[in-house]
Amino acid sequence: MPTLPTTSPSPAVLALLKTQPPLLDVRAPVEFRQGKLPNSFNAPILNDAEREQVGTTYKRDGHDAAVLLGHELVSGATRTQRIEQWQKYCLENTDAQIMCWRGGQRSALAQQWLAAQGVQRERVAGGFKAVRHGSLHVLANPQKRWWLVSGRTGSAKTRLVQSLHSGIDLEGHANHRGSAFGRRLTPQPTPVTFECALASAYLRLPGENLVVEDESRTIGRIGLPQVWHEQMLQAPIALVEASFEERVEHIHKEYVAEALDEHRDAGLMPTDLLGRYEEALVRIKRRLGGARLADLTLRLQQAFAGKTDHRDWISYLLREYYDPMYDFQLQRKTARIQFRGCYADVVAFLRAKP
Repeated sequence: MPTLPTTSPSPAVLALLKTQPPLLDVRAPVEFRQGKLPNSFNAPILNDAEREQVGTTYKRDGHDAAVLLGHELVSGATRTQRIEQWQKYCLENTDAQIMCWRGGQRSALAQQWLAAQGVQRERVAGGFKAVRHGSLHVLANPQKRWWLVSGRTGSAKTRLVQSLHSGIDLEGHANHRGSAFGRRLTPQPTPVTFECALASAYLRLPGENLVVEDESRTIGRIGLPQVWHEQMLQAPIALVEASFEERVEHIHKEYVAEALDEHRDAGLMPTDLLGRYEEALVRIKRRLGGARLADLTLRLQQAFAGKTDHRDWISYLLREYYDPMYDFQLQRKTARIQFRGCYADVVAFLRAKP
């Protein structure tokens, strides 16, 4: 768990998180992969190998020798090529700012070299480190009134949250649907990237309310901030009620029709999706039990073979696994339910909040 900052972020850091300006991030690719800010573009002043060489020289021979080596590595055609890449990005993004890890030498050099080409751009004071600490401070001190959207699996809770100006789609930011079947084709963000984007989304919310979907502590491999999870455990609930048939259709649309289209667009076969869902069943086999696991696997395989409708295994999975689990969990939350109704009624109720 990251160490929470003890000082409040500067107004400039909060403004950057909120407005999400284009960012020319000149850190090495390895740094960028570990964590990045929304709307940022990585065009490093030192690539990974060069950064490692400079770091080794710094430890062995000191600061001046490391700086000298850096200038030797990024000279001639290499320097020209990197400046041209920066120029192109800055000309396409006239409000871009330059950022490195601490807002020090790398971003200063990039700023200087761009200025020599007639391109003037600001640097991010304190660099990524300052903005990262600012995001942690924002996440640790949420001031809004929380609302939790709950409902059985297939009630379109995510779509409902997405439709609200006061909503933050936690699953969207985590790039995971939040269930055993929720893994997407593209990887989840790193925890640092997730938290920076979440803080940015929070600062951009209008009004006094924050609406999120009822989630567990983790979404895939991404953990929610502890304070957020604690708020969700006590927040009032707006409960979405949908018929069994509606829920089956919603799951069919998202997990079969749209998922098959997504796989096709990625050059994958329906059997690839079948394999992913078979793996998902194995992940929940302890709760399913052997007999139900075998039954569900057979139904799943028959549907992908075109012998039965996909709604068959979806209905079985809801009846035998998700609905009993949800009903058990809801018993502990009943006192927190302040509104219940169909999708449209819940949307109207939450939109009426200031």
